[in-house]
Amino acid sequence: MEKKMVSKDDFLYPRGRYYGHIKPENLVFNANLQEFAQRVSYVCNLETGGKLPPDEAYKQIKALWKQLKRTKKQLKIGEDPFQNDSSDAEG
Repeated sequence: MEKKMVSKDDFLYPRGRYYGHIKPENLVFNANLQEFAQRVSYVCNLETGGKLPPDEAYKQIKALWKQLKRTKKQLKIGEDPFQNDSSDAEG
């Protein structure tokens, strides 16, 4: 029986399957969200273990959050692209 080798990145940054509405921007955002969660977990564990001071952990998590927010804005997640069109048709 042949064993499948797991790459270091797959081990360190596991990805869950996406079950939401399949659109390219949703898939990209989901990947970014999973990476955000994994990195926050690492920062929290380093802080809990005494390897990272609390203020540095806060700064790193804040930077990761800003990056995730920027990605959400760039991908226009949560925005309705037809919102203006429907109000124009009704009025």
